[in-house]
Amino acid sequence: MRFVFRLPDVGEGIVQAEIIEYLVKVGDTVREDQPVVRVETDKAVVELPSPVTGRVLEIPLEVGGTARVGDALLIIETESVPSVERPREEPSTERFRPPLSEASPAAGPDKEQTPVSSPHAASRLLATPHTRKLARELGVDITKVTGTGPHARITDDDVKNAAAAPPVPAPKAPSAAAIQAPATAGFDFEKYGPTRRVPLKGVRKRIAEVMARSVSTIPHVTHFDEADVTDLFHVIEKQKALAESRNVKVTVLSFLVKASVAALQAFPIVNSSLDEETGELVFKEYYNIGIAADTEAGLMVPVVKDVDKKTILQIASELEELSRKARDRSIDLEDIRGGTFSISNVGSVGGKYATPIILHPQVAILCSLRAFRKPIVRNEQIVIRTIMPLTLSFDHRVLDGAEGARFMNHIVELLEDPFRMLVETV
Repeated sequence: MRFVFRLPDVGEGIVQAEIIEYLVKVGDTVREDQPVVRVETDKAVVELPSPVTGRVLEIPLEVGGTARVGDALLIIETESVPSVERPREEPSTERFRPPLSEASPAAGPDKEQTPVSSPHAASRLLATPHTRKLARELGVDITKVTGTGPHARITDDDVKNAAAAPPVPAPKAPSAAAIQAPATAGFDFEKYGPTRRVPLKGVRKRIAEVMARSVSTIPHVTHFDEADVTDLFHVIEKQKALAESRNVKVTVLSFLVKASVAALQAFPIVNSSLDEETGELVFKEYYNIGIAADTEAGLMVPVVKDVDKKTILQIASELEELSRKARDRSIDLEDIRGGTFSISNVGSVGGKYATPIILHPQVAILCSLRAFRKPIVRNEQIVIRTIMPLTLSFDHRVLDGAEGARFMNHIVELLEDPFRMLVETV
């Protein structure tokens, strides 16, 4: 029998992937769970395993091509085709074992096929797992439902209304005149000299989409401050030998992560998200800190989970490992999911001022800039201290300016008194 292995839905709204490398060729025998293809989603490079054992008959796509969820990646000859799984109510976040694809018609008319709706349209929709389940229960084709929620998200009421409404004719396609032209329409880039075009794809494309959504959805406010980290640098230097003896490199970022968690615990609203569909604030009682990492593929945000339960050395070790994985593109999708608050460490590159963009649906992001020696007044005396600029961008729908300032004050106080930080964050 011929089995069609299709690009699975790995969740997080991912609808397409670029083929990076096929790990098998036509004629090869593959085992169930054997990695057969590497694809690059808009978040990470993922190895996909074969759901069946058999022989590769055909590889429909070329390396470098783009596949949408549901597109055929491999056609495999196998002795038996497993039954098609029902659609999952929750996207898997543990493994990349894809849902079993349906057999192709070539399997023969004597083999009854379970009807499977095309995943193409459904994967593009914004709808919660609960809403998708409701649509299945009411017999509503969710791909034909118009969403009334934020960003055209389909709500439970949309599904219920569709189930109760009489059938309506499909809308006519808009005329060419009705379609709004792209913002760059009419620009003649070649008028003044030669140009070179490179497709915006993969992580870079995802960054563009996420940033545009964040800025268009969230009213940003940015609060600027400075922290005297002179004593903190002394602590780091003093404990350098101990950290190195454990193969760990302790940096200011490790302390900044720990200080941020203490501030989040003191100001829980900064660790929340605004559910735009229900109008509710979702307060999270876990602390997962995303760290923006500069990679050749673009900005990635690995997440250190349960930071409140980890020591400075454990945080430093995990930061180092996640940064390495992000740079060499071996990071798992689960390592970049679940963040509740983010930090952008621009200071590792340079600069004194920055206005970071919030990673939706979080409500704030902290940016640390390069520390520098600066004369300041202490006890009516001019002294030279090490000063680190900090900026906090926050969602003005959720936080007022005073709350943002108090949150930043808490972080500054901990950075300026590292011994207090060690006591407060135990």
